[in-house]
Amino acid sequence: MKYKVNIKDYFKNYLLTNKHKFENKVVVDIPSGTGETSEILLEIGAKVIPFDLFPEYFKHPHLECKRVNILEGIPLADQSVDVIICQEGIEHFSDQLKVLQEFSRILRGNGILIITTPNYSNITQKVSYLLNEGERFNKMMPPNELDSIWMMDERLSNEIYYGHIFLIGIQKLRVLAKLSGFKIVKTDFHTLKTTALFLLFFLYPFILISNCITLFKCYNKNKDFSDKKKKEVYGEIFKLNINPKILVDGTLCVEFIKEMDLQQVPQHLRSAYSTILVR
Repeated sequence: MKYKVNIKDYFKNYLLTNKHKFENKVVVDIPSGTGETSEILLEIGAKVIPFDLFPEYFKHPHLECKRVNILEGIPLADQSVDVIICQEGIEHFSDQLKVLQEFSRILRGNGILIITTPNYSNITQKVSYLLNEGERFNKMMPPNELDSIWMMDERLSNEIYYGHIFLIGIQKLRVLAKLSGFKIVKTDFHTLKTTALFLLFFLYPFILISNCITLFKCYNKNKDFSDKKKKEVYGEIFKLNINPKILVDGTLCVEFIKEMDLQQVPQHLRSAYSTILVR
């Protein structure tokens, strides 16, 4: 059971409420699907650029949706976009780091990236993975070649549109975004899953204790970084892991900001292991 708000209705309300973020801005809508989000963006004054792997399903008469396989690159110049909306798409991409890096490439500094995706971090999903490595225990088989090929039509494209093979949780999404120059601004609550809420009452003490122990051990073990840096990184991870809203939400709705270009990212990283030089 769950109290569900359709993600499209939720996102429409989000766009209208946050109209100031999109008005007169260049906004990429990818994947654009049938064009409902692109239509709303156009109505609120955004300059919309829709892309999809199968643009044949795009229905808006005043916008052209171009066919794009994002893993092969988006046909836009570097730093030419103000906002990117990836609605229910990241879970279909096989190389999510490459996707996020491509988003970073075309997005201007301090640009906004909005991602929505089925929440692989809620408690129900964690239990489902424990029981059968599936998305929904007792309802769906784990990802497989029978159920997880959602679209394949050689008359239109040689590409395959995969189902939920690449579901992603908040922690993996966070670190891949960090490696692409993004940081999380906020997470919005979307759907209360009552099963997850029920499990939360029983499992939350264990989740909290486990994360406290891990935080304490990692903070004291890692001597290569300053206390300030460890508090910043480990603190953010810890808060996301114990966030009750994320643990019971059916959908991840995450807003990122581009804090640095891709070329700057390596300057803020450090190897966890020493390099062996071979002469």
